[in-house]
Amino acid sequence: MFRDRKDAGVQLAEKLMHYRFAKDLLVLALPRGGVVTGFEVARRLGAPLDVLLVRKIGVPWQPELAAGLRNRNRGIESGRGEDFRTFRGIP
Repeated sequence: MFRDRKDAGVQLAEKLMHYRFAKDLLVLALPRGGVVTGFEVARRLGAPLDVLLVRKIGVPWQPELAAGLRNRNRGIESGRGEDFRTFRGIP
């Protein structure tokens, strides 16, 4: 599939070339792997790259699984785009 994250970015950029001349195009990347991929996409599309800093909310019984994320505005989202409290049934 992909040799590495750089190759993933190259292949993804090819699929996104129709956005190349879009107004206000911006590539956002997540740290810990996504920046390398995002850099390749941004470079090939001629777009600026920014990094979105988030903190993973893990699942206690599966440390590598992310159930959601917390952004700098303290918003909490599940991996399904729902409010994390609703996702976990927390009032």
